[in-house]
Order: sequence, then structure tokens, then C-alpha cells
Amino acid sequence: MLDITLGQYYPGNSFIHRLDPRTKILSTLLLIVAVFLANTAIGYAALCAMVLFIILVSGLPFMLVLKSVKPLLFIIVLTLVLHAVMGQGEHVLYQWKFIKVTEEGLQLGVQMAMRLILLLMISSILTFTTSPIVLTDGIEALLRPFRVVGVPAHELAMMMTIALRFIPTLMEETDRIIKAQTARGADFSGGNLLVRAKNMLPILVPLFISAFRRADDLAVAMEARCYRGGEGRTRMHQLAYRSGDVMAFVFAFAMIGLLAFLRWGPKLV
Repeated sequence: MLDITLGQYYPGNSFIHRLDPRTKILSTLLLIVAVFLANTAIGYAALCAMVLFIILVSGLPFMLVLKSVKPLLFIIVLTLVLHAVMGQGEHVLYQWKFIKVTEEGLQLGVQMAMRLILLLMISSILTFTTSPIVLTDGIEALLRPFRVVGVPAHELAMMMTIALRFIPTLMEETDRIIKAQTARGADFSGGNLLVRAKNMLPILVPLFISAFRRADDLAVAMEARCYRGGEGRTRMHQLAYRSGDVMAFVFAFAMIGLLAFLRWGPKLV
């Protein structure tokens, strides 16, 4: 549970930390598009080099970013295995009865696994380098043009940020409840699937109670600070684009252009 890093903030004063939150959010979306454009070994190598470069510039510990992949490691491995076994292809690498592993299926499985890993790492870098308050301001600023069609920009941004912020907290609470119930003799690993699902009740009930209590405490704290929504609110720090933000956008679009060229351009011999 404690391996889930989504929503955590790693304090720092790097070039990435100082970027405007709108730049980081939009650049993250652009890099996600770039991940889906990659379809060659050179493209994935360029993406891996890009992620390593961003980690180096941001000053984040590499193992901390890599830790974000661990909670979904089972899904990543399962994706790789399913594509390798069920993928269609002419070049058979291994066959046993009805199980057949093809070279084309294995390549597709590796591509899907790499996409999941890169998506997790890129998304984690965004939350690691952006505090929840700044992230709220950035999301609200990006959603503000949609207020003309009735979208509550501030409230929606606040809800998204609070949900993101409380993911690590709820995971820590879940781990604490599991340890407490295990110390009282609870068994969460024995029995069939139905028994295991039934054994989850001693975890889910106190977790829901704790989550509602935290939500109530947060609501009381916000009311005590005279929070009344986004109407008429001011900010201590105004968002402004700088030269570094332009460089970040150029970098993101250059990566998209490179991968688009590798996908649709002339094949390199």
C-alpha cells in the first residue's frame, strides 16, 4: 500500500519545480500523446531517454519515480504475457499444446508494457514536482474558459486535487488497518476468492469510517477559514508564463514531432 506514490509531492527548487503548473499539466498531456505515437524501438528508447533527462533535471531520486510502477507491476506483467500468448504472428518462438508464443505478440506485449511504465512515470513526475495547492491553481486556470458553458472550474479543480492528495493518506490508513487486524488474528490470504472477499470487510468498514471522518474534518476546517467557493477568491501568487515554460513546450512538441516522424516518416535503414 505504501508503494503508491501518486499524489505525493517531493519538495525542491529545480527547473521543473519552478515551471508554471499549467505548463506542467499541458506538457504531461503532450508527452502522453507522444507515448502513444511510439511504435519502434528507437521511439521507445527516445522516450526512456526523455524520462531519464526530466528526472535528472527535476532532481528527483530515480528509485522514487520507479517506485510508482510497483503497484501496477502485476498488471504490466499480465499485459505482457497475454499479448505474447494471444498475439497472432507467423514467427513462433515457443509452442506447447494450445499455448503459442509468437515474435509479433511478444513485441506487442513489450510495447504495451513500456507504454504503461512510461505513462506511470510521467504522471508521477507531475505530482512529485507540483504541490497540491499549485496544482489546483493550474487545473482551475485551464478549466476557466469552460465556465461560459457552466463548468464550475474552481470547485472541479478543488475536488480533483483533494482526491489526488488523499490517495497516499488513504493507502497509509489501509496499511495501518491491515496490520492492526492481522495482529488481532485476521487472515487475509487464506481461503478461496469468496472467503477472501468476505475477509475484506474488517478493512473496508473502518476505512470508510476513517475516510468520512477525514472528509468531515476537512469540511469543518475549510468553513472555519471562511471558504465559500471560487467566486471572488484572490491568490497570493499569480500564475505567469516565463521563458522556461516556452522551453518546456518546445521540448514536448519536439518529442511529438520526432515520434511522429519515426511513425509515419520514411523508414530508417
